[in-house]
Amino acid sequence: MALKATIHKAHVQIADMDRGIYAAHALTLARHPSETDERMLLRVLAFALHVPADDHHGTLDFGVGLSDPDAPDVFQRDLTGEILHWIELGQPDERRLQKASSRSEQVSVYSYAASTPIWWAGIVNKLDRMDKVAVWQIPAESSAELAKLVERSMQWQVTIQDGTVWITDGPRTVEITPILLKDRRTKYA
Repeated sequence: MALKATIHKAHVQIADMDRGIYAAHALTLARHPSETDERMLLRVLAFALHVPADDHHGTLDFGVGLSDPDAPDVFQRDLTGEILHWIELGQPDERRLQKASSRSEQVSVYSYAASTPIWWAGIVNKLDRMDKVAVWQIPAESSAELAKLVERSMQWQVTIQDGTVWITDGPRTVEITPILLKDRRTKYA
């Protein structure tokens, strides 16, 4: 018998001072049995970092998660159904990033494991031709701290200023400063 997804609810108030976005979002997350708390909450972080100011160009949604390995983790579709922004978590290979680039206008990758430097060293030169791809590293210690905020029902305040993210659930606060490894249109020699 297959294991079922665990449902989590998150009420997230976002104050993104870098982009001038202030909004509240009620999110429902289905955590696949093989997905960790850390990875699930990184989907929420990616959502907070990329949520659009309005829905004139479509909304930001969660993918079906690990149950469909070909789908993005988080994505924005325009009103015609085309994917504008494909967001990946982890350490995807170059073929996956090429596929994402061919299906969307922009791709963001958030790598969060302690092994990110090893993965990055092996893929950096292969990204020369992928000018739609941006790659960020979430420090492993920060993502591990984020995982400690997991609850079945979460109330979060997310503040983003000068590239740093503060996530608080009231008594606990996690500070995360994503490290840009590759910006879109950056070429490496």
